[in-house]
Amino acid sequence: MPTLRPSKNGRWRALVLIGVHALVAVHVAHWMSKGTTLSPLEPSEAMEFSKRDLVNAGFVFFGLTILSTLLLGRWFCGWACHLVALQDASLWLLKRLGIRPKPLRSRLLAFVPAIAALYMFAYPLAYRVWHGLELGPPRVALTRADFWATFPPWPVALATFVVCGFATVYFLGAKGFCNYACPYGAIFGLVDRFAPGRIRVTDACEGCGHCTATCSSNVIVHEEVRQFGMVVDPACMKCLDCVSVCPKEALYFGFGKAAGARAKQKGQRSRPGVSWGEEGLLAALFLAAFFVYRGLYGVVPFLFALGIAGVLAFLFAGLVRMLRRRDASLLGRSLRKGGRPTRTGVVFALAAGALLVLSAHSAVIQYHAYRSAAAFDELRDRREAFLDDPQQALAGEERARAERGLASARLVRSLGLLPTPGNELELVWLALFTGAPQDFEDGVRALASGTSEFASMRFDLARFLAARGRDRDAASELEAALAVSPSAAGYDRLARLHFEAGRADEALAVFERALGTFPDNADLVYNRGVALGMLGRKDEAAAAFRRVLELDPGRVDARENLEGLGDGTPLPPRR
Repeated sequence: MPTLRPSKNGRWRALVLIGVHALVAVHVAHWMSKGTTLSPLEPSEAMEFSKRDLVNAGFVFFGLTILSTLLLGRWFCGWACHLVALQDASLWLLKRLGIRPKPLRSRLLAFVPAIAALYMFAYPLAYRVWHGLELGPPRVALTRADFWATFPPWPVALATFVVCGFATVYFLGAKGFCNYACPYGAIFGLVDRFAPGRIRVTDACEGCGHCTATCSSNVIVHEEVRQFGMVVDPACMKCLDCVSVCPKEALYFGFGKAAGARAKQKGQRSRPGVSWGEEGLLAALFLAAFFVYRGLYGVVPFLFALGIAGVLAFLFAGLVRMLRRRDASLLGRSLRKGGRPTRTGVVFALAAGALLVLSAHSAVIQYHAYRSAAAFDELRDRREAFLDDPQQALAGEERARAERGLASARLVRSLGLLPTPGNELELVWLALFTGAPQDFEDGVRALASGTSEFASMRFDLARFLAARGRDRDAASELEAALAVSPSAAGYDRLARLHFEAGRADEALAVFERALGTFPDNADLVYNRGVALGMLGRKDEAAAAFRRVLELDPGRVDARENLEGLGDGTPLPPRR
């Protein structure tokens, strides 16, 4: 039998994938230099269509790749996906270290990519239909300025590469993330069934198995071409490695009949796997790990959580096997022999135990973060009343719910390994709801001074202070808020606050400052005119109302006030 030779296509595919990443770098550089560019050419961007009827460049790109897959088969994963490139690089490195990862053969986890695809692309649309939300018409926005808004920060991206690349390959097999996590692969795999382009075979094939040995997608190529005359497994990424290593040159990529229903017969082939008991254990561990890590601390995105869940499910299942069996192994290494743990088993048990403790801690954080958020969401509509009425108070079950939420928010703050976005916000509001106004005041100031994201909360604090007769403190908070986020409404509120407190000169000074920034804001001009009229400065008030009518000729209140001043000057005509 001839020796298995290395794939000739590996280098070509590596060069293509490097080129893809170079294009990504050019795309990012264009955004950084111009401030706006095409929206990210990522399949995940197509979710915006299901959520908001938005057609962006990512949606167009994903649609074109699906259409091309309908002709060529599942080529995109093998020749253009950055995560496949990462997994291939990890596999190459592991092989250089003498490690050949074995694929996990799980029947239940194989459904994860399809479920993830439905959640990402079908669920948002179904949710809108179910709740009677308006659909369409589609809006087109192919460019955007906030290019990086949908991407995680670089530490999370780096961790994603480590887990979804190296770890999934080492523990789950060469294409571990593709097989047990990737939602896009599920869509490409479905479309692949109807594609005429696929790996086919001639009569020269002798069934040597070189094609199967070199396939990094875990496809049993020699059996499929023998049984069907082509590769029908939708996991095939058309990388052509099998074609290049065939010693008889019996394999080729060509067009003909699609796989269609024949792909469903793949279950007849011999595929080693785990028992149904272990399948159930893997599925349960996967679900638990996914819900524990999904959105943890606001930094674990959906796909990263899927990768974490797959790796942890494999490791924890191995730990259970080690604890239950007299002889147990994992990845070809003995963990327990004759009822006694091996040295490798001890190291593995300690590492898996540490991950289990971390996961349990994360589960506690997630539970209390959820309980805090739920309590805040149920009381969200009460915020206005609590800001404006010092006598507002909760009673009965509402108060008990707020107190439980506050206790959870405090626990998340004290035990969390990282800050949890939203938790501090929930904490300050729940403090107000449970009758701790000073905690609310201190908390808002801490939030507003810590990051610009919460600077607008100073407007709420100003309302809170004004309602309690602390108008000077309220004015200070408004000044601080306006220094970060100038707005016509904010200036108007500050001017009104001064005027109602008897500080007319300060109020007019604020109006002047505001109009220097927003000279054509009709509301500011109108309210300045009202203030001037109340001070008896009729000529200035009349001039202000005339300016309002220039800006907004249909404004009735300005016309009525101008008529009431009765200075005898003809009014501007109505429009």
